[in-house]
Amino acid sequence: MLMSGAPVDESQARGRITERRRHILLIVLALNSGAIDAVGFVALGGAFTSVMTGNMILFGISMSAGARGLMLRSGSAIVLFAVGAFVGARIARRPQADDPVWPRRVTVALSIELLALAAFASIWWSVGNHPAGGTQLLLLALDATALGVQSSAILRFGLSGLSTTYMTGTLTTAVSGLASGRHPRHMLPSAQILIAIIGGAAIELVLVRHAAGMVPLPSLLAVGATVLIATFERFGSPEVAN
Repeated sequence: MLMSGAPVDESQARGRITERRRHILLIVLALNSGAIDAVGFVALGGAFTSVMTGNMILFGISMSAGARGLMLRSGSAIVLFAVGAFVGARIARRPQADDPVWPRRVTVALSIELLALAAFASIWWSVGNHPAGGTQLLLLALDATALGVQSSAILRFGLSGLSTTYMTGTLTTAVSGLASGRHPRHMLPSAQILIAIIGGAAIELVLVRHAAGMVPLPSLLAVGATVLIATFERFGSPEVAN
């Protein structure tokens, strides 16, 4: 049945579909961030793996209070997150004017993150799902590095105010949009990211308390699925990924 009005360009329609799929993958990555941060805070000594503002505050408090253990963990998380962010930025590079919706280098960077998460899983399981001491610090370092890679890789998309790890900017962008008179529907992408990171943290807390052997699975599944889908989308798209 023919519809009246201007014809829809097929490539433009395909582009819109691809952008929706990209946003779904960003939601999945946000869920991953919430899950990993919850593990760090609840099971790895009380430090975060992506909330560096929180870690800097913890580092200052622990330094003042003489809490050397927390100071070591929060400080290590800051340093390793920065290392991961550096690696992710070197791999993913900066946004380009001719970028496809999902550049190939983002997938490569997320593959590096997946390797770090796989190492986390193998160590977690090898110690019977209950790490302590130096093992906690090692696992925290792996997770902080992984989320550092993810954080800088996502910057390749050039999506201002939208992240999968640090939510203060996302929340600020959403609220600023409402204050400036934008329709609430334009805030939906940001709201979905915020809900995903909260949901990831909630899921992981349940696993830590009641099914410790499954703790690594949400992150492995989230990032693994993202890498696979992005790879197939690349090969199935006429766009040339850079």
